[in-house]
Amino acid sequence: MKNTLLVAVAALAIALPVTAPVSAQTETPAPSPNEIVNMAAPEEWIEIPAEDLLVMTLAPDADGNERTVVIQLMPAPFSQGWVHNIRLFARSGWYDGISVNRVQDNYVTQWGDPNYDNPEAAGEAKSLPEGLKVMGEDEYVVPVNDEMREKFASVLSSAFSSGAGEGPRGWAVYAPADSDAVEQMRKAESYLARDPYSQFNLAYLGWPVAFGDLFDAWPVHCYGMVGVGRNYSPDTGSGAELYTVIGHAPRHLDRNIALVGRVISGMEHLSSLPRGSGALGFYTEEEAHKRTPILSVRVAADLPEDERPLFEYLSTEGETFARYAEARANRRDPFFIVPAGGADICNIPVPVRPFEYAVEE
Repeated sequence: MKNTLLVAVAALAIALPVTAPVSAQTETPAPSPNEIVNMAAPEEWIEIPAEDLLVMTLAPDADGNERTVVIQLMPAPFSQGWVHNIRLFARSGWYDGISVNRVQDNYVTQWGDPNYDNPEAAGEAKSLPEGLKVMGEDEYVVPVNDEMREKFASVLSSAFSSGAGEGPRGWAVYAPADSDAVEQMRKAESYLARDPYSQFNLAYLGWPVAFGDLFDAWPVHCYGMVGVGRNYSPDTGSGAELYTVIGHAPRHLDRNIALVGRVISGMEHLSSLPRGSGALGFYTEEEAHKRTPILSVRVAADLPEDERPLFEYLSTEGETFARYAEARANRRDPFFIVPAGGADICNIPVPVRPFEYAVEE
């Protein structure tokens, strides 16, 4: 083993010690994951900056109902070149008037210019705005840095102090091999299950992240994550075409395509669209009427203040999230009979909720 040690536990592909459902042992039922989240203190919720939110307005549905999708963009250090491009596309108005062109069942919904790199393209593609960045394939991953390591240490502290059960309950630590933390870290290893797609998984800054070889990290393709469509390598995509995962997590795409965000509101408007019958779920020429027009995409910070969506996520470094992650891995609330003893990283979604500012009277 190298002279550093990185251990992740619980909110991963986790193997945890299980006990009988609390409801069978006592008269008080064990709280569900949602109940645990609802008990979180206000200071454990972190507001998402308006600069990190995209508001995508689709054409009304067949009944005339409005359809709005809110996307949270990926924070640094992940995918920042692509995120820069996406803000540029939105602020230039380039996304206005594009459409959903591909819906592949149990896979992805994809949108962009129907005449850009589309098998059924029938017209001339839009000109791309100036100032776009070009990224290399090495930018699909980022090096693990000191800031990440500090986060890991605080997360492990929360995991041990959460009271969720025996042993650590969620997260990771980085420390020199001769440090006092090694004893705890070795204890944590007894609960560790390796992820088949990476060395370890955990939530970092509120996002599902995988780690490989203990030195690099990348975001994970979970349901609702948003990625950048691209052509064959070495093309990495500009952000002109985007997709969201609408099915089982396609983890084989990790490190092969840039992930740039996640849908945090309005996912039903993208997951329920009619499937395409063309190659890879693209709509055929005869199915052009199935394409859903996208009226506009705006950075929330550019909207009038009273029109900006307000969302916050539960800190993944606090004790509440550690308890929540453990409860997702071992459901003990009344409906469940046998605790599962583990959960995939994508089965422990980071809670996100809308909120309103309190008005002082």
